Amino acid sequence: MRNVDAAGLGIGDDHPPRIMGVLNVSEESPYDPSVYDDPGEAAAYVDEELIGEGADIVDVGLESANKDLDVLSAEQELDRLDTAIETLESTSGDAVWSIETRYHEVADEALSRGFDMVNDICGFADPEMPRVCREHDVAVSKMASPPDLERPGAIEDVDDIYEALSMNGFTDKTILDPAFGGWSAAKTHDDDRETFHRLREFRGYGRPLLVSINRKSFLKTIAGRSTEEALPVSLAATSMAVERGAHVIRTHDVAETRDAALVGAEFARDRHSGGDSGAVAVEELDVTTVREAERHLDRIGASGATQGDRDAAGNAVVRTYELSGLGDAAVGALRAATVGGDASGAAFALGDPNRAASPSPPSATDGGTGGEEPGGDRRGLLIGTPAAIESVREAVSDVSDPLDAALAGIDHHVS
Repeated sequence: MRNVDAAGLGIGDDHPPRIMGVLNVSEESPYDPSVYDDPGEAAAYVDEELIGEGADIVDVGLESANKDLDVLSAEQELDRLDTAIETLESTSGDAVWSIETRYHEVADEALSRGFDMVNDICGFADPEMPRVCREHDVAVSKMASPPDLERPGAIEDVDDIYEALSMNGFTDKTILDPAFGGWSAAKTHDDDRETFHRLREFRGYGRPLLVSINRKSFLKTIAGRSTEEALPVSLAATSMAVERGAHVIRTHDVAETRDAALVGAEFARDRHSGGDSGAVAVEELDVTTVREAERHLDRIGASGATQGDRDAAGNAVVRTYELSGLGDAAVGALRAATVGGDASGAAFALGDPNRAASPSPPSATDGGTGGEEPGGDRRGLLIGTPAAIESVREAVSDVSDPLDAALAGIDHHVS
């Protein structure tokens, strides 16, 4: 995973999660607590409620990106830049200052006048944006978008997000944003939920991730909360996002989000990395599905990966299933398939029937009601890669209708 230096602030796997607080100098922005048109009031807000509460980055928006509002031109954004500059110059706290824009002219002017970073909500739809960021040697957050300056974030099929992130390439300091939120009428809450579920997949480019999920509708509808009531669901999602590999969290609720991000980081998987500079190095990748493994194969140009060769990806993921209610025929078939059979990448371990029959107390966490297991209930663990599990399924087919039904569709959960 590439780490990014944003004006001295490290972003990536080797650093703690970073919090990006939001300031808007656009009167049409929908979230009132962050909107200011007076530089003095804006500076006080930044010092007290953003930097003062733990923001590492201050992201300044010059216009609302609401899809229902007219898009400002570069000239109109430049007219508002003075307020942002005066605010920056009036603050006393220490933070990285990011300008949210889609135009290279605005980014160039802002960076020349004191800003440290760019948040490009159109993901290099302006092909000059990468050049400007390289020339200023700054970090740039690149949001997944179509090649259209008037449609930020309007990727309407989750399968297209990954490719959209690569539009017009990357700079050495590019951070990727998969674009959560209602950026187009065709994008649904289910799309956002799927994007969140697949968040690790977007690590496939080997670059840091930024997520903007604060009080988003796809979270609010889960719990039936209004925007004002949605902080708890945002914090729950923040911890999950960091645990799944996000590096920067963009938010209006800085103090609370910081705490949630730190909890997520504390309980994230501890992945191994090692090797000295100039020597052979090793980095354990955060891979839990076949699709995630395929993204990393594609990134390094592995032979056949771009032509859909799933062999290596299919062997990168291991799943464990507990089977219960097994009869003698099913047990024999599973043993034969995994010991000297075709499914050499799978293993089957039969449980102790006496252990299975022992009383257990009721458990609210697993839905159990306690008591003894039904007589003759034999259970075991089936462990293997997706390809090996498929071989097991083929080998034991027609041995037992209940076993066939239990194994049907298993591969859906690893793709």
